Amino acid sequence: MSSSRKKDYYEILGVPRNATKEEIKAAYRRLALQYHPDRNKSPDAEEKFKEISEAYAVLSDDEKRAQYDQFGHAGIDGRYTAEDIFRGADFETIFRDLGFGFDFDDLFSRFFGGRRVYEEARGRDISMTLTITLEEAAAGTTKEIQVPRTERCKACNGSGARRGTSPTICSRCQGRGQVQYIRRMGVAQIITSTTCDVCGGRGFIIENPCPECRGTGLVEVYRKIKVSVPAGVDEGFTLRLRGEGDVHADTKKPGDLYLTISIAPHKYFKREGDDLIFEAYISFPQAALGTEIAVPTLDGHMWLKIPPGTQSGTIFRLRGKGMPRLNKYGRGDLLVKVNIKVPTKLSEKQKALLREFEKELE
Repeated sequence: MSSSRKKDYYEILGVPRNATKEEIKAAYRRLALQYHPDRNKSPDAEEKFKEISEAYAVLSDDEKRAQYDQFGHAGIDGRYTAEDIFRGADFETIFRDLGFGFDFDDLFSRFFGGRRVYEEARGRDISMTLTITLEEAAAGTTKEIQVPRTERCKACNGSGARRGTSPTICSRCQGRGQVQYIRRMGVAQIITSTTCDVCGGRGFIIENPCPECRGTGLVEVYRKIKVSVPAGVDEGFTLRLRGEGDVHADTKKPGDLYLTISIAPHKYFKREGDDLIFEAYISFPQAALGTEIAVPTLDGHMWLKIPPGTQSGTIFRLRGKGMPRLNKYGRGDLLVKVNIKVPTKLSEKQKALLREFEKELE
């Protein structure tokens, strides 16, 4: 289901946005009892059960909930795989308490077909910060960045052995990376396995290390990549770039790169969600008599009419002149806060005029 068509997770569980973890868990237990496929045989029960389970998996996790509260479904779909979303949620305890023989593997199998496939070890994920301007956040942008990471050594093709040589099978563990110990206790025998102390669990030994990578099979490089930043991103939004992290020493599979967006301070605007705030300063005569002022927007300057008698702190709303809504239609608003500028130095003539004006008010 595309993120634009997904329902609000809080609405799915029927809880307020400030619900506690206990309230979220209680709501899920109630709905799971109603829609669990082992109990409810209606055609739409399984899809409904998947929907409430996804909502619970996100809202019961502090990190995922924070991403969802700030960015909606874009903060979840852009950062987590389907398995990542469900991983960590306490389904097994809830199902056991409800009397269902159903664990996470069964849940994932039911939703996505087949049991989970446990992938080979991947390299380390990398986290970086990407700073952009407010204008770039509004329009979307493509940035070329340099990422420091480990990659397969080209000199030895990742084997770790000097060119023309090969790693040799460890004679201690026979390439298994593990050493078994058998102890007999009466008629029983106890078998324990430990990491091979000769090869360090790799299963092979490099007798002639590659001089480029010193036998690790990996080298540190700076990789240039292009990153597309969608329009409407806010401070703290995280982009996940799969396969752009460090490469694993043994499997040679890469981790991911997480780019956290930081937006540089702007000359004119402050941002609150999709709205922008601009503070304008006018004189007392302008506020009293009315005036017209030029207001900056993301699309250029526009004129704003200030009616007579405007008070300091009055806010004028220019609809649709704010930030684009991330993965949604429309834009926020530009809020123009008018402040009356009081002069700090007055001539004698100005003072006399103000005293005369004050008398007229009596």
